[in-house]
Amino acid sequence: MPESELHDNSPTESINVDININQQESTRLLPPSDEDDEEVAFESREKISIRYFETEDENAFIDTAPPFSWRKLWLFTGPGFLMSIAFLDPGNLEGDLQAGAIAGYSLLWLLMWATAMGLLIQLLSARVGVVTGRHLAELCRDEYPSWARYLLWCMAELALIGADIQEVIGSAIAIQILSNGVLPLWAGVVITASDCFIFLFLENYGVRKLEAIFAVLIGTMGLSFAWMFADAKPNMRELVIGVLVPKLSSRTIRQAVGVVGCVIMPHNVFLHSALVQSRKVDHSQKGRVQEAINYYTIESSFALLVSFIINLFVTTVFAKGFYGTKLAEGIGLVNAGQYLEEKYGGGLLPILYIWGIGLLAAGQSSTITGTYAGQFIMGGFLNLRLKKWMRALITRSFAIVPTMIVALIFNTSEASLDVLNEWLNVLQSMQIPFALIPLLTLVAKEQVMGVFKISNTLERVAWTVAGLVMVINAYLLLDFFMSEVNGLVLGLVVCFGVAAYASFIIYLISHSGALQHLCSFIASKKPFINPPSG
Repeated sequence: MPESELHDNSPTESINVDININQQESTRLLPPSDEDDEEVAFESREKISIRYFETEDENAFIDTAPPFSWRKLWLFTGPGFLMSIAFLDPGNLEGDLQAGAIAGYSLLWLLMWATAMGLLIQLLSARVGVVTGRHLAELCRDEYPSWARYLLWCMAELALIGADIQEVIGSAIAIQILSNGVLPLWAGVVITASDCFIFLFLENYGVRKLEAIFAVLIGTMGLSFAWMFADAKPNMRELVIGVLVPKLSSRTIRQAVGVVGCVIMPHNVFLHSALVQSRKVDHSQKGRVQEAINYYTIESSFALLVSFIINLFVTTVFAKGFYGTKLAEGIGLVNAGQYLEEKYGGGLLPILYIWGIGLLAAGQSSTITGTYAGQFIMGGFLNLRLKKWMRALITRSFAIVPTMIVALIFNTSEASLDVLNEWLNVLQSMQIPFALIPLLTLVAKEQVMGVFKISNTLERVAWTVAGLVMVINAYLLLDFFMSEVNGLVLGLVVCFGVAAYASFIIYLISHSGALQHLCSFIASKKPFINPPSG
């Protein structure tokens, strides 16, 4: 080729070369996933296309996020609301009603900040899913050695089973209320188990159809608990003070711990990183990836604002009705409807049935997302390429069999069900580090996130939040075991289990490099001391 041709490039050719270089660089920094070799959250044909509008050139390289568009926000809306269901499940509702009955309005500020902490964790989960095109369970499969990966999978499944038992039991209690006691608890469990598959079948008609079902269920919860809120007529001045003024006493510390512990659900951290992949994002375009992160941030923030308002409704209803009464200590999910009926009476629509409708919507929606999360967790950790109905059946069986046993054993004992709920809350609290630590490890890793790794400041904030949540849950575990564990043999077994548990957490933290970063940060802040003279 003549030398003149080598140097005589047209402007168009130069632009194309720059675009190709930029695309190669972006691809290098944002590793693509291989759908042919790995289990994926959504096949390409299932994903929703994000249409580019007339002001955008679909073929141009986008280095920064395009301007905000309401139409695009609508296309990205959905995953955040499915994620927010975990903040509204029956376990959370029980924590709300107990906090309101025992602590009154005083813990509303903690509910608000706990929701904000949960939002931070969920945004990091969404960021990992958007940037890598893979969900957290898949990334853990590559990040950790086989023994650690299988142990993490077991921990995630245990957390999921514990959450699912609460969700299914909550839904079964609602069915029992709405049927006037005709259907026993075990029948409600069977109904919940079967209709879960009916809802998941709707996914065959498109992701948006399933998201619409969840929108209806969240709307049902919102209307039901708003109706209860209007009936109860809580003190608005005390409500505002409770939200804005931090207040904590030794008498309400257990409820405070429960409020924070219920917000971050281990399986939900895995779920959100998978749900965001239901939209097609061009990973070779840095601007498109940033655009998706921006829209998911807006959508998730609004979804959790809605969940906070619904939780606030529940807490304030029980604060108004039962705070300072003899009934406060004995209220649980099983008898809450009866207590509400005795306190507020019938009205146009008896409050017992309003509570039952809201609880049913919470139980149904959370058990569906639990099954959804189970599919992603099992498929991601084990790289199983099974049909979705098969994965749903396996995941559902893990939870339904123990739930049915629980329903048959505890069908006539409200006190036993409350004790069971405490044990299940402890089980889920124990699993939180095994979702948070891998997430924070990966989201700060340049080899995984490329140019989208979080900043050092955000990393410190995230580890602070994670540390706070883990310390709070450690307090819950310590308090629980000190009150429940008796006898030398059982004490030794618990001590051995705690040692193994702590060792695995220390391994995960050391693997993340957080300890080295902390030591470096402390060393950089240490003042220089002049050596003594002479």
